[in-house]
Amino acid sequence: MNAPFAGLARNGFVHVTVAFLAMGSWAAFANRGHPMPAPLQAGLIQGAISASITLILKRAVDALARRFQGIAALVVPPAAAGLVSASLLTAIHTIAGTPEVVATIALPLTVATSYAAVYNFTFWRSGR
Repeated sequence: MNAPFAGLARNGFVHVTVAFLAMGSWAAFANRGHPMPAPLQAGLIQGAISASITLILKRAVDALARRFQGIAALVVPPAAAGLVSASLLTAIHTIAGTPEVVATIALPLTVATSYAAVYNFTFWRSGR
C-alpha cells in the first residue's frame, strides 16, 4: 500500500466522511420512489447515524470484548453492536418518518454488524 493511501486509510475523518456519503447515498436511493424531500431526509439522517456509528463501533466492541471470556467474547460484542445499531436505526428512521425503513437500514446494518464481527474475530483469534 502506498504511503498516501495508507495515511487516508488510517484517518478517522476519512472513515466518518465515507460512511456518511456511502450510507447516506444508499438511504436516498432506497427511498427514491417517494417524493422529495423524503429521499434527501433519509439520506441525511442515515449519513449522520452511519458517521456516528463509525466513530463509536470500534470502541464499543473493544470495551465489550474485554468484559467476556471464551466464546462469549467472540459472540457478544458483535451481537450487541448489531442489536443496538438495529434498534437505533429503526427508532430514528421511524420517528423521522422515513418511508422505506427496512430498505433504508438493511445495508448500513449489515455493513456495521459485519465489520463488528470481523473486527472482533481477528482479535479474539489472536487471544487478545
